[in-house]
Amino acid sequence: MLFAHDTECALIAAAALVNTDGGDGELLPDVAALDEFFTAHAYSGRHEHTDAELRAVRELRPRLRRIWHAEPAEIVAVINGLLREHRALPQLIEHDDEPYHLHAVPRDAPLATRIAVEAAMAMADLVRSGELGRLRVCDHPDCDNVLVDLSRNRSRRFCEAGCGNRAAVTAYRARKAAGRS
Repeated sequence: MLFAHDTECALIAAAALVNTDGGDGELLPDVAALDEFFTAHAYSGRHEHTDAELRAVRELRPRLRRIWHAEPAEIVAVINGLLREHRALPQLIEHDDEPYHLHAVPRDAPLATRIAVEAAMAMADLVRSGELGRLRVCDHPDCDNVLVDLSRNRSRRFCEAGCGNRAAVTAYRARKAAGRS
């Protein structure tokens, strides 16, 4: 583990949220999809299951996507803006059989607020540790998904959408075609 467990979870969830608004269309089309996202990323606390909550979470995506495409000074501005806007006050919390970890807003804060602050806190850890290079855009030419490289050797190049497999198949076919020539 490179970072604290809650930091890694928040980074992975932030990338997943950004990728719900990509080239494959809307991947967070309804409240049921938000429910799945909530469960898949082990969010706890308040979850209203409403269209308003869905809209608020969707509206967060462009701000988070900017972090993957910005220079460090702008990244810091986005992070500080999210923390200031949501009045983040970090505290150590223990719940649901999880060890102590940081929460910076109450568990009954709106879901979009909790996602924004958890993402901002995790990104702050990347800034503080000089690890912004772990935020990447997928290397596949037909993909604009973002990813967080949590590998020890910083070698991850492709997102979770099968782009690594597609790149391998393309390279294999190119080698086969070159061999026949």
